[in-house]
Amino acid sequence: MGVAEMKMLRWMCGHTRKDKIRNEDIRVKVGVAEIEGKLRENRLRWFGHVQRRPTDAPVRRCNYGTEVQGRRGRGRPRKTLEKTLRKNLEYLDLTEDMTQDRAQ
Repeated sequence: MGVAEMKMLRWMCGHTRKDKIRNEDIRVKVGVAEIEGKLRENRLRWFGHVQRRPTDAPVRRCNYGTEVQGRRGRGRPRKTLEKTLRKNLEYLDLTEDMTQDRAQ
């Protein structure tokens, strides 16, 4: 995803990879943040909203780590929402308890 983002930003600036301009310099020139960071931010904001809902709310009742019965398919196991959220929380050194405090 980051590669496609940088390709579009370079195209907007009129530069190619052959120009050997650093990604950070192009981002500063265009004035945009990294797409991975924005996705992480929005995902954690949504997670905070869900965690503050009552436990009997439909969105809270769904189990993020539901086990699927039957044989596992070939290849790499799919990413789950639970694992992605945990990685995002680890990356920013946050805990699930912090979702209850909106001031942070």
